[in-house]
Formats: sequence, structure tokens, C-alpha cells
Amino acid sequence: MTIKKDNLKFGLLLGFIAPILSMVVYYFIKFYPHFSVRQFFVFLKNNPGQITAIAVPCLVLNIALFTYYINSHLDKTAKGIFAITILYAITTLLLKITL
Repeated sequence: MTIKKDNLKFGLLLGFIAPILSMVVYYFIKFYPHFSVRQFFVFLKNNPGQITAIAVPCLVLNIALFTYYINSHLDKTAKGIFAITILYAITTLLLKITL
């Protein structure tokens, strides 16, 4: 069930939360119980190439949400999701470069 609310702040919130939820699911599928959460982040720090490999699946949920809201003509919410998706992508790129 998706809330049909056309609001930029709501889109920003959805865009922010969706990748975090995806990351948690990804962690439990791929790394749990072999890595603790702390070990997982140390692994990412020591293997910057994996940051992109993990970030892309985490942003897929944002792409799905963006597509849904665009097709539902809820453009303000879609703009918020898109803005946060770009922010996550830039942050991922900067993390990969600096680590």
C-alpha cells in the first residue's frame, strides 16, 4: 500500500528512508550472520569498490518509488524522491573516491 500524497517533504522522506531499508535488507541477505554491522562498515571502508555494488541495489527501491509517483501524476513527491536519489548517488561517489 502506497500513500498517495503529493508533497515534496513526503517525497524527500520516502527517498531518504527507502535506501536505508534496502540496505538493512541487503545486509541481512548477504552479510548476516557472518558480519556484524560494525564489521560490515569496516568491510566497506576497506573495500571501496563494494560501495557502488551495494549502493546500486539500495537505490533500486527509490527508482521504483519514483516511477510509481511519476505514473500517478504525484510530481511533487516524485521530485523529492529524485532529489534524494541524486544526493545518495553523489554521496556514494564521493565515498568511493575518498576511501
